[in-house]
Amino acid sequence: MDRRIRAHHGPHAPRLATHPEKRPPWNPTPGAAHCATATTPRRGRRRTRHEPPVDLVGARGPRVHRRLRAGRRVPLAQHFRVIAYEYPGHGWTTHATRDLELPDYVAHLDGLLDALGVGRAHLSGESLGGWLALKYAAAHPGRVGRVLLNTPGGTMATPEVMERIRSLSQAAADDPSHERIRARLEWLMADPSSVTEELIDIRRTIYARPGFAESMRHLLCLQDPEIRARNLVTDSELAAVAGPAMVVWTSDDPSGPAAAGMAMAEKMPDARFEVIKDAGHWPQWEQHEVFNALALDFLTGKGD
Repeated sequence: MDRRIRAHHGPHAPRLATHPEKRPPWNPTPGAAHCATATTPRRGRRRTRHEPPVDLVGARGPRVHRRLRAGRRVPLAQHFRVIAYEYPGHGWTTHATRDLELPDYVAHLDGLLDALGVGRAHLSGESLGGWLALKYAAAHPGRVGRVLLNTPGGTMATPEVMERIRSLSQAAADDPSHERIRARLEWLMADPSSVTEELIDIRRTIYARPGFAESMRHLLCLQDPEIRARNLVTDSELAAVAGPAMVVWTSDDPSGPAAAGMAMAEKMPDARFEVIKDAGHWPQWEQHEVFNALALDFLTGKGD
């Protein structure tokens, strides 16, 4: 791996789109659960030699709402066809009726790529998305180009962190009040003021859907120590990530220390490691200009 550790700084204030939020479309995916997707248009996109990336954003469906999809993905959309999608049970997708583990998410992504006719793609995943990207790249190396791992999960099982995620998430789903939703979102951020009223309102709308609280219990199965243990990313899977990879960590990630991300990068054959300052678990939100610059540098190959 590239053993250089580079720290990146950027402005705190996120840029917010001003158009009203609308419910994402429903698209049935053959061989997988229903998923809400958004793709950038092909017309006007600058052609490059790179395959289109699949944007795996966040470990919870609300992160694929239009503010993160449209407002933050524009720089990538200038170079690639970006596909943003929501996992089964998350966001506006069909509720989970059973516990969902990593093989379920891997099969869902594989079905999505088949349905969209994407033979090979770059993967960009945050949190659970990074966990999934690692698992998918190890299992399907022929379908994966570059792998961008943004504060990825999958290698740690810290009891206090798992319990905090479980308690905050389930409390917000059981009672999607302004206060509980804000508490859940603030846990993700280095700067609590990064949590906007718009973010709270969008997540409240999703969490208030009938049946979502029970669905959340199934989604949180990965916070159970026994279930988590059998889903963790193994050293052999890290070694099987053949394409170039970049692990992005932050100075204030509540999920774990930067050393965890560095250890992950060291076990992949062709990986670099970056640290973004003044950000928590969502650097793509709190320091989006810095994150976008890193992502473009890596995904276009300019930083090689």
